[in-house]
Amino acid sequence: MPEHSDAAPTTEQKDMRRDRGASRSFWMACAILAAIIAWMGSGFFAEKETGPAQTAVAPPPPPSVVVRNSTAGSVQLSFSAQGQALPERDTDIVTETAGTVVALPVRKGQMVERGAVIAQLDASRAEAALSQAQEEQSRARRELDNATTLLDRGAGTVDRVAEARAALAAAEAQVSSAQETLSNFTVVAPFDGSIENLLLNDGEYAAAGAAVARIVDSDPITVAIQIPQQSRERIEVGQSAQVRFITGQTREGVVEFVASAASPETRTFLAEVRIDNPDGAIRPGVSAEVTIPTREETAHFVEASVVSLSPEGTTGIKTVEDDVVRFHEVDLIKAEIGGLWATGLPETAQIITVGQGFVRAGETVRTQSEAALEDQPASAADNDEANR
Repeated sequence: MPEHSDAAPTTEQKDMRRDRGASRSFWMACAILAAIIAWMGSGFFAEKETGPAQTAVAPPPPPSVVVRNSTAGSVQLSFSAQGQALPERDTDIVTETAGTVVALPVRKGQMVERGAVIAQLDASRAEAALSQAQEEQSRARRELDNATTLLDRGAGTVDRVAEARAALAAAEAQVSSAQETLSNFTVVAPFDGSIENLLLNDGEYAAAGAAVARIVDSDPITVAIQIPQQSRERIEVGQSAQVRFITGQTREGVVEFVASAASPETRTFLAEVRIDNPDGAIRPGVSAEVTIPTREETAHFVEASVVSLSPEGTTGIKTVEDDVVRFHEVDLIKAEIGGLWATGLPETAQIITVGQGFVRAGETVRTQSEAALEDQPASAADNDEANR
């Protein structure tokens, strides 16, 4: 027995031992595989159960815009045009007869009244003719007196008296003609005005109808403007006008004339504004801007930056109503320094002043007051001062 116990294992015994080890390794591999599958399965179900809670994303907040509360106000609409100041009258003073200039008692730029002597022509021949006519008049008057006396005494005839009366009438007509001729040698101002130019000098000969001087009447003065076709119905005679001249002077005027037919060249209507100019301060020929009030409108005053276009290309302004963006089509009726006057909005509106380019009509937004934002820097400064 001892010899049998100490003997080396047989081949059959070795095979049995080898089969047991292989079986143990196999079952260990199966156990590990089962554990892996169980772990993977548990992770899948856990991910499936907890996945939605982990990947859920909260919806983004509505966009924020800055708004301003605006209330419609009254605005005066007007028509403006460039024009030129024109004198009331501007004419040349001409001679009625020919003669040599012997006196020029005025100078250029001088203000004269109607009837003032502008030039005196040599009237020696006319004076002689007048003297002769006056002598004939005296003789004819004496002849009439003698004929009348003889008729009263019975020594004269009625025909003789009639002839003497006719001769006197002819002599008086000669005197009147000579006096008129003599007056033509004195050239006078036809109206009050300023002598703008003297066209003759002392000693020059002036033919009949020659211009001696140019006279201008600038009170009142007229500013002529052109009105486009689309504005013609807004301008009427009698409307007041504000006129600002290029010299810086301003005057109140009245529309005195509006053409009823357009110019064929420009298709515009001529209008004239009359301005009193008693001191002559407004000079004819200067440029002027005429503003004529036409009507009043109710509108909102906004900056140009708040005006936007709809997808269809319509001009409008975006507002906020109950936290929803609204687009209002507007008409821009007047432009001023700092902004525009717009119609088409409600009487009161929350106008979007910042962010209107990033929101659309119908979109929900959060609003911030422009006034509150403007107050924030001041409040922060107050807090800093208090902390110090």
